[in-house]
Amino acid sequence: QVQLVESGGGLVQAGGSLELSCAASASIFNRNVVAWYRRAPGKQRELVARITSVGSTKYADSVKGRFTISRDNAKDTVSLQMNSLKPEDTAVYYCNVPSWPNDYWGQGTQVTVSS
Repeated sequence: QVQLVESGGGLVQAGGSLELSCAASASIFNRNVVAWYRRAPGKQRELVARITSVGSTKYADSVKGRFTISRDNAKDTVSLQMNSLKPEDTAVYYCNVPSWPNDYWGQGTQVTVSS
């Protein structure tokens, strides 16, 4: 059973930065899409960013220009650098690897941005 573990969340003031990291218990990142999702209180889960095995990236419009997703296949980690954070970025952030029959998900890491 593959496990994903997120780290790097915390409390930061608006305008600040955080870097989230996702590590896998098995070498699955280098051949799969890896994504970051978030769920804010009272809202549905939304895709924040994703990166393919060859490094192509996609971002939600709300984070374009502020967040950067990257991967280190040698270390089996995927990171999300978050700059110019806003209070509306407050959410639990989850690492995801699409799979069949069920996707792999991490336990989530809380990001809180104070105004």
